[in-house]
Amino acid sequence: MEPTQNVTEFIFLGLCHNEMLQPVCFVFFVLLYIATVLGNLLIIVTVKNSQYLKSPMYFFLSYLSFVDMCFSSVTAPKLIADLFMERKTISFDGCIAQLFVFHFFGCTEIFLLTVMAYDRYIAICKPLHYTAIMTGFVCGSLVMASWVGGFVHSIVQTLLTIQLPFCGPNEIDHYFCDVQPLLKLACTDTYLVGVMVIANTGMISLTCFVVLVVSYVIILVSLRTRSSEGRRKALSTCASHIAVVIIFFGPCIFMYVRPSTTFSEDKMVTVFYTIITPVLNPLIYTLRNEEVKNAMRKLGSRKVTLGVK
Repeated sequence: MEPTQNVTEFIFLGLCHNEMLQPVCFVFFVLLYIATVLGNLLIIVTVKNSQYLKSPMYFFLSYLSFVDMCFSSVTAPKLIADLFMERKTISFDGCIAQLFVFHFFGCTEIFLLTVMAYDRYIAICKPLHYTAIMTGFVCGSLVMASWVGGFVHSIVQTLLTIQLPFCGPNEIDHYFCDVQPLLKLACTDTYLVGVMVIANTGMISLTCFVVLVVSYVIILVSLRTRSSEGRRKALSTCASHIAVVIIFFGPCIFMYVRPSTTFSEDKMVTVFYTIITPVLNPLIYTLRNEEVKNAMRKLGSRKVTLGVK
């Protein structure tokens, strides 16, 4: 039986309700989005053009930067455009499409971060077997598996949502379409769907986070037998990964590992992992990584030299 769909569009209540603060929010989010795109694009170009960044870690990092750029682009442009709109609307089909793409890139990033932790575990705990294990085929397969996992997860989230009947009201107390706010608008009992959302998104986030924590604990314990220089280099690399994991997974777990209810803090928490985190990742990975910084300098000097010629 087809669900009742009397709603043809949704109205976002938005993020900034104070008209005096709207110009400030506009400038703030525009600068963040530009920094996100340019920062992640710089990492992609640097990894692609540098002969010194050919290890699997940088291969995964370039894909993470691409996913970050896309993930932020799902919500940031619409948020920015809506800041000065009196009526912030999105069609029903557009809302479902945004939900699908948002969860696709978000879940793909979760799996990529898990893959990167596995790469660091092999590199530090099994250094003699690293090149034999992390072959080009294995790295490509892990990235492909991350994309497929994100797609499957997103399809499930979309199907859970699209089969709900929406017969009004149509105001979403958010700045983009996500499952939790839409569940509030459905004119049916959504308890079972809410449980399935937790089982899908929540358990993926929590399970991957636990796997990441365990892997990094094993790595840190194994460093006790290394030389001081080896420990310093490994800790520098792992610190970047751990920082990214905490700032991304913390808000995700808060949002999705709980009953299908909404809190006043949800929008600010969501801003953190949809807009703030993608711009922090390039900073975290470059500021604590001498190899990436050196590769960027060489790439910049090469461009300058070519320009002079």
